[in-house]
Amino acid sequence: MFGNGERSVPPSQFALRVAIIGGGALVIFSIIFFRLWYLQVLSGDRYLAEAKNNQVREITVQAPRGEIVDRDGKVLVDNRTALALQVRTTELPRGNKVLAEELRKLGGVAGMTPQHIRSQVRKQTKESPASPVTLQRDVPYDLVYYLRENQEDFPGVSVDRVYVRQYPQGTLGAHLFGYVREVNADQLEEPQYESLVPGDQVGQAGVEYTYDSLLRGINGATRVQVDATGRPTGGRLSLQDPRAGNNLRMTIDSGLQAAGEAAIAQFGLPGAFVAMDVDDGEILAMGSNPTFDPSVFAKPVIPQSVADSIFDGTDGTEAPIFDRAIQGGYPTGSTFKLITTTAALQSGLITPDHVVNDTGSVTYGGVEFKNAGDAVNGSIDLRQALQVSSDVYFYTLGADMDTDDNPEGGALQDWARQLGLGGYTGIDLPSEGEGLLPTPGWRNQLYADNLTDRPWSVGDNVNLAVGQGDLQASPLQLAVAYATIANGGGVVRPHVGMRVEDPDGRVIQEVDPAPRRQVDIDPETRDAILDGLHAAAQEPGGTSYQVFGGFPVDIAGKTGTAERGETVEDQSWYAAMAPYPDPDVVVVATIERGGFGADAAAPAVQQILSNYFDVKAEKIEQVSEAGGIYE
Repeated sequence: MFGNGERSVPPSQFALRVAIIGGGALVIFSIIFFRLWYLQVLSGDRYLAEAKNNQVREITVQAPRGEIVDRDGKVLVDNRTALALQVRTTELPRGNKVLAEELRKLGGVAGMTPQHIRSQVRKQTKESPASPVTLQRDVPYDLVYYLRENQEDFPGVSVDRVYVRQYPQGTLGAHLFGYVREVNADQLEEPQYESLVPGDQVGQAGVEYTYDSLLRGINGATRVQVDATGRPTGGRLSLQDPRAGNNLRMTIDSGLQAAGEAAIAQFGLPGAFVAMDVDDGEILAMGSNPTFDPSVFAKPVIPQSVADSIFDGTDGTEAPIFDRAIQGGYPTGSTFKLITTTAALQSGLITPDHVVNDTGSVTYGGVEFKNAGDAVNGSIDLRQALQVSSDVYFYTLGADMDTDDNPEGGALQDWARQLGLGGYTGIDLPSEGEGLLPTPGWRNQLYADNLTDRPWSVGDNVNLAVGQGDLQASPLQLAVAYATIANGGGVVRPHVGMRVEDPDGRVIQEVDPAPRRQVDIDPETRDAILDGLHAAAQEPGGTSYQVFGGFPVDIAGKTGTAERGETVEDQSWYAAMAPYPDPDVVVVATIERGGFGADAAAPAVQQILSNYFDVKAEKIEQVSEAGGIYE
């Protein structure tokens, strides 16, 4: 039957083999079964308890943010440590009854209602979903000790040391510093925040934003063994120390900053000021009124009423958070005449000796343009026109520089652009306004789009020549223009950062931006402008002689009174360069609804310059007694 020579296995032997294999498998299965039964049934509770007691938690150790100091090292923004009562929502009990009982007990020892705790959890997880919920800050030590001794009754609750931004100088420089909050979802999509996770804190405005990557430290982490309630069961497993952020030294002089803020705040009106080095663009002081308290943003939750008071306004420009120094866009009034003068002289339209017969008014396109106060100045040259601020003189220059064949405008617009108007200054602060320099092309396009009732006309250039009409400029832009004339043609890039230092004080980065460009300013042009503005400030008949006539330091300054519509009071401006004839500082101030330039802005600039030059009251009195009008 088996022709190939193979032999079949007898049935009895095959059955025996199957029985042996089956028996062995049964024994092995029985051993495994009883072992699992032993582990799961007899020893399950013990091993479960051991597993729960061997959980590892990684606790983030917050890194302190770098300090912000003024040019002399005086602390403007730093940190303080605080004991914060916090709840980690992911570690709270899941059962409603158990959670309610824990919140009741927590409220009892912390002095708050369970409803308040739930309210804070809702608010803070909505605003900062990844961060622990902070119920109290600066908690007393007896509460700390109690919670630690009874940690098993309060899973998910802890008292941690946190770093909180503090402002030793109060509201001083609030717009410059900005504030810090949790990184948001949109920011996490940006390359500069790719290494961060929800819950990390970043700068959201001011230098806190611009220099965030340098100020922000690197968090550390501690790994500890905990039980199911979160209570440590052993020693620390590992520790990665946090690395503190770098410090930022600003160009700001805190004393001058305080003087400037006080000078514009005294009128109780919106306003702004800038004090800047004319040669390198260092901002010595800069502020906006009204201001806000930056410490508000150091709190875990900002009450809605407080947020509304800081951020809200009829159109956003009335809000305290709005920085008028760099975001404000205004007509500048007669302070613009420095730019008109430069354009007329540099284009060859006139010489400093050019004379105009100022009869009090001129007419263009059927519209009469008058001097302020209906003044009649007679025959005057350029220096005299600057001294008395003759509108008629500059109306004629604006008309002569008008052009219909260039949508970008003529010499007036060209020089305004070269001096920094109608564009960003490049300051190292976010949210700078670009402003608006009106041109024929701009207005004609509005007319073509039915957004205005008329195209460009010579009257637009006439208005622009005296800083009126559609012009929108910020105090900082005007300061850059004046600095360019003062230094002989360098269009500086203003900056508030001076250098970055590590926590040990070693310099790791200098902030020294090169000028944006160099423009060709004839020395004769510069001298004529400075002479005229010096006469305007300190010679009888000058528009600000009543303020600076006896000032102990020679200055060159220009008033500006800008019309803001029939129902709004005029805006007050003043721009000064000092000391004359070789200025090293420019100061610009504006007060909304402040009236004439000499009534509000000029006295504000005087106070700032008095601080800058350390003008003492005794010296002022001596000048006044000697026959000056300064008082």
